[in-house]
Amino acid sequence: MLIGSHLSSSGGFAAMNQTMAQIGASTYQYFSRNPRGSQKKKQDPKDLALFLKDSPRVILAHAPYTLNPASGTDSVRDFAALVLEEDLLEMESIPGNLYNFHPGCHVGQGKEEGTRLIVEALDRLTQRDLKTTILLETMAGKGTEIGSRFEELAEIIARVPHRQVLGVCLDTCHVHDAGYDIVNDLEGVLQEFDQIIGLERLKAIHLNDSKNLPGSRKDRHEKIGEGTIGLPAMIRIINHPRLNHLPFYLETPNDLDGYAREIELLRRHWREAILIP
Repeated sequence: MLIGSHLSSSGGFAAMNQTMAQIGASTYQYFSRNPRGSQKKKQDPKDLALFLKDSPRVILAHAPYTLNPASGTDSVRDFAALVLEEDLLEMESIPGNLYNFHPGCHVGQGKEEGTRLIVEALDRLTQRDLKTTILLETMAGKGTEIGSRFEELAEIIARVPHRQVLGVCLDTCHVHDAGYDIVNDLEGVLQEFDQIIGLERLKAIHLNDSKNLPGSRKDRHEKIGEGTIGLPAMIRIINHPRLNHLPFYLETPNDLDGYAREIELLRRHWREAILIP
């Protein structure tokens, strides 16, 4: 089972690999730079060499929250273009991994125009031969977010000419808050995803419980089993035959000890499930 949590990247890849082992994880997610700013730590060649020597099978880099390629403001879009370009250049030094970002908010100019701008940004990025898979994250639908409906993500992907490097990261809290019933009808939600986007595009899962009622469009994560999604639904998700090969990343409100407990809990239920005749 590929499962991990969000880790601080301040100590570099070698430190994240060590923390991963300490909490019993087999993968991890990290922010590509300051999540609420633009600062980016320069890559250390020695640290990178250690990572390449002893790395997990797949890791996921997450773009900063401030990135918004759908903005109607030129300077905001320019910042998004710079971040995406720099981050993907760095990701190409650790090929075969995943890069995740929130598609963006149209901030009042309309979903159609926001979508056009996201497609434009992705088109520029994907014109070269990338060894990194770029993931669009499913969103909760708060404010003017684009990507809370499967149709919105499918439209973005379909309009990018070099779409072979594009995938999706499904966030359980987000889709629950967006109104998809993953608690009572997981099979139906997956069938809908497959029909609209295609399950072959699903490359990672953010495994988060939710503080909110279904369809609230609020996006507030909760610890596993302590929210409105609940542990039984989480167990069904990690053991679903169309999902259990994917990497799962915890973004729950936890410290490292809390992540270790959640990883152990989920591993126990995953092992129990596959041992049942």
